[in-house]
Amino acid sequence: MLIDQLFQQYPIRRVAHLGGLSGVRYSTENGALYAEVNTQGSVHLLDAARRHNVEIFVQISTSSVYGNTTRVPFNEEDAADHPLSPYPASKRAAEIFGHSYHHLFGLNVTVLRLFNVYGPNGRPDMMPIKTMQALLADQPIQIYDDGLLKRDWTYVQDVVDGITAALDRPLGYGVFNLGYGSPVMLLDFIHIFEELTGKTAILNPVPAPASEPRITYCDNARARAALGFAPKVALPEGLRHTWEWFQRQHLVR
Repeated sequence: MLIDQLFQQYPIRRVAHLGGLSGVRYSTENGALYAEVNTQGSVHLLDAARRHNVEIFVQISTSSVYGNTTRVPFNEEDAADHPLSPYPASKRAAEIFGHSYHHLFGLNVTVLRLFNVYGPNGRPDMMPIKTMQALLADQPIQIYDDGLLKRDWTYVQDVVDGITAALDRPLGYGVFNLGYGSPVMLLDFIHIFEELTGKTAILNPVPAPASEPRITYCDNARARAALGFAPKVALPEGLRHTWEWFQRQHLVR
């Protein structure tokens, strides 16, 4: 297997497992694919890691595992056993496999649940990029539940800092939220981009799909204590960085 060949060829001692299929809504019709890639793929990597004496295995998960939890802000003590789509279900299953590999083989597994990561070079199907494109093209922006949904946007550099910190700390098995800790309503999110671009958004309200929670809200106290996680970039600054990157990338004046 290619994974084993890589571990044999290189002296890999720490793993940051960021690979996988993302996308909540796409997963609703492709459950088997997400199970194969996200869950089974993670198990293959965990197997290789324990066979090749990896010291720290950092596994990237998602805030979507919380579903429509009644515990707000989202806390790691939540059972997270009611995911709303196959994407978070596949990620939650991978988290549980990580625990079993720690229990059976002593592998240090640190699970990081990321909250609404954004920034330069972001995915084109995510809200920041789609919003900028729509504003510049004078196209309508589809908003769920009249724009009242709230998301805990977390700048990419803050997330990178959290992952790097996790790679330096063997913690047995642990689950940690990586999020800014301040949910923002979608209408306010769009308004920041209106100010940055000088354009007025055309809004197209539609009902939220069953896969969409009303809010994501990170309790990051555990990550602050164990990883020294300290997110620095608030949403207005982060969206400004994202807009500046977008202007350079697409030669926008």
